[in-house]
Amino acid sequence: MADSDAPTAVANAPAVSGRRLFLRFAIPSLLGVLAFMTPMFQDGNITIGLAILSNALAWLMDGWLGPIAGVVLAVSAVLSVYAGVTGADEQRHGRFATLFRIAPPFVLLRIVGAAFAAMTLFGIGPEWIIGADTGQVVLFDVIAALVAFFLFASFLLPLLTDFGGMEFVGTLLHRAFRAVFQLPGRAAVDATASWLGDGTVGVIITSKQYENGYYSARESAVIATNFSIVSITFALLVANFTEIGHLFIPFYLTVTVSGLAAAIIVPRLPPLSRKRDDYWPTSGKRVPDDTGEGLSVLRWGLRRAMQRAAHSPSLGQLLRDGAATYAEILFGLLPLIMAIGTTGIAIAEYTPVFNWLTYPLVPVLEAMQVPEAAAAAPALLAGFADMFLPAILATSIESEFTRFVIAALSVTQLIYMSEVGAVILKSKVPLNIFELAAIFCIRTVITLPIIVAIAHMFVF
Repeated sequence: MADSDAPTAVANAPAVSGRRLFLRFAIPSLLGVLAFMTPMFQDGNITIGLAILSNALAWLMDGWLGPIAGVVLAVSAVLSVYAGVTGADEQRHGRFATLFRIAPPFVLLRIVGAAFAAMTLFGIGPEWIIGADTGQVVLFDVIAALVAFFLFASFLLPLLTDFGGMEFVGTLLHRAFRAVFQLPGRAAVDATASWLGDGTVGVIITSKQYENGYYSARESAVIATNFSIVSITFALLVANFTEIGHLFIPFYLTVTVSGLAAAIIVPRLPPLSRKRDDYWPTSGKRVPDDTGEGLSVLRWGLRRAMQRAAHSPSLGQLLRDGAATYAEILFGLLPLIMAIGTTGIAIAEYTPVFNWLTYPLVPVLEAMQVPEAAAAAPALLAGFADMFLPAILATSIESEFTRFVIAALSVTQLIYMSEVGAVILKSKVPLNIFELAAIFCIRTVITLPIIVAIAHMFVF
């Protein structure tokens, strides 16, 4: 049955079918909310069900996820070279070609990622690659966590996106999100999943929705760079690491206010404002143009959700799609994170590049009455390499005010190449590294004065 026939099918369906459709929407969607968006407590910390599952897997594997990831990266590099040499194509080789027949620059990145992982595993190579704050952090902390996290996320994510939950929420919030953020209401699901779970989850949701015709190119770019926020759990980690944990409530309120301001302003500026409202070529626009005239928002949202549920994937399709998503993360995303993340952190840790770039910012910080401005300036841009780097740099700063500003800014900048930035580049979201750098700088310019002003007026 075509999508255009779905409203008639739902309206004319007998009561039993209607109930079945409702359950087909409600049960999977509620399970998705439970996994991705329901706050839970573990060891006194706020987390989500998906994180509990991934942490349990990491505990069971007892340090083996890093070495396993190293093997995966080696396989990815070897098969990518093989696919390029043999000329594999999708028509003859199917999924193999999709995963491994890639452009030469990405083949090179996979080779570099595999080399960095091997050097880190065996402790062979320069310190800037294998050091405790560079290669080891990326391989044993970031990548190992993602291997566990996305094992579950890849298979559970359709519960949130493919059974009507996004249609229901999107209808309820459509007017508010369109008026304030120039976005469809379904973007609220991305934001909430990121806020409680992980920023990479938001990017994956956004990319899949773009590929399936539910976001335009502009909408996907805006959402990925403004709503794929770090989880509240990670924000708490940053606060505790910078020794401002006792200020977490004003800290997170500051992050929320400055983040919302950036989400309103940044999409109205280049490069995001120049993105076209084109849809993915093979899917086209799948968002209905009708507005449910004559129905309440709640009833219209429920009807749209049931229409989507009527065309939801089967269990077999869910398993196949989940396996394909996880394979793309393992063989495509992890090498990028290893190569780009390690290089970016090494530049920040072992070279004066960020000091040079941020030297003009010292008088700006001094004008804002930020103590220890010279020490704080490099942390303003270091977050582009890795979100946790500013927190590391802040540990040498005595001023609690300055540590508060650095910590809040690092959480609101959002785009960091060791993880979220690499995920965006690997996804179908139409953004390149230069646009990501520009958006990062724009977000910094917008949020820094807001954070400093709130810190001066309400916190200190």
